[in-house]
Amino acid sequence: QVQLVESGGGLVQAGGSLRLSCAASGIIFSAYHMGWYRQAPGKQRELVARIRSGGSTVYADSVKGRFTISRENAKKTVYLQMNSLQPEDTAVYYCNALSGAEHWGKGTLVTVAS
Repeated sequence: QVQLVESGGGLVQAGGSLRLSCAASGIIFSAYHMGWYRQAPGKQRELVARIRSGGSTVYADSVKGRFTISRENAKKTVYLQMNSLQPEDTAVYYCNALSGAEHWGKGTLVTVAS
C-alpha cells in the first residue's frame, strides 16, 4: 500500500520560513520523481517544485529563489524548504510521486499571515 504523509505545515508570519516533509512508503522511492503541489482556496492545484529521480529540479516561477526541494532516498523523504513566505503562498501543499503510476498525499495546510 502506497502512502505519502506530509508534515510541517502551520501558521507563519509573512517573511517567515517553514520546512515541509513527505515520508513515502510502499514505493521504490529512488525511482520516483517527487513533487510538491499546492492548492489555494478557489484555485486549481499547481506545481510548486519537482525533483526528479536523478536529482534535477524544477520550480514554479513564483517560488524560484525562495523555495528549495530536496530528497533523501535512504529515508524515503522529500522536503520543501520555504523561505520568505508571503500571504499568497497560503494553500494546502500536497506531496506527489510519479513514475508511471502517480500517487498523492492528503496535504498539509500552510497559512501565511500578513
